[in-house]
Amino acid sequence: MAKVGKRTKAAVEGIDRNKQYPLDEAVKMVKERAKAKFDETVEVAMNLGVDPRHADQMVRGVVSLPNGSGKSVRVAVFAKDAKAEEAKAAGADIVGAEDLAEAVQKGEINFDRCIATPDMMPLVGRLGKILGPRNMMPNPKVGTVTPDVAEAIKASKGGSVEFRVEKAGIVHAGVGKASFDEAKLAENVRAFVDAVMKAKPSGAKGAYVKRVSVSSTMGPGVKLDPASVLAAAE
Repeated sequence: MAKVGKRTKAAVEGIDRNKQYPLDEAVKMVKERAKAKFDETVEVAMNLGVDPRHADQMVRGVVSLPNGSGKSVRVAVFAKDAKAEEAKAAGADIVGAEDLAEAVQKGEINFDRCIATPDMMPLVGRLGKILGPRNMMPNPKVGTVTPDVAEAIKASKGGSVEFRVEKAGIVHAGVGKASFDEAKLAENVRAFVDAVMKAKPSGAKGAYVKRVSVSSTMGPGVKLDPASVLAAAE
């Protein structure tokens, strides 16, 4: 049996694995246990009663976190001419067309978010096999295929977080940093849960939200009482 490190043991201490904690208490516990030498990301994970292999049970969307994500996001924009100039002026980190597509095909992905103007989609569509698995494919549903590149860049840089359910029915996202104060983290958690609730697909049957937990990068998960989040998010 593997030895449990002192830090891990201390972090888990005081957490009842079978208990669901109210949101404010859970956030406090996660913050107290974020002891790494870097500013840990606080993440929310939701187990949903969906099977994403069915198109009518797919859950995806975007949420603008009220207090930002605390993460510095590098944005790439597929655009030409005036739109390319607009993207540069709005603070995009990388702007291009065929040259950018070529770089992506070579595996040079030096960005976290990808935006495209609608006319660029025939070109960007060829990169689906590379960008799709990384959840970076521009999509009009989440506002990353748009003629308004400036607004999309602003949203991406300002704490706009995309989410997409994975095979096992889990959807998760970073909703802030351990250095955020408790109220701001709780507000971000509520905003994320609310967005996932609003993205409930037509094919979802039975209980939509099965479990919700919150954790930091290196810390243990703390189960949330869904009622404490949902009531506040409504």
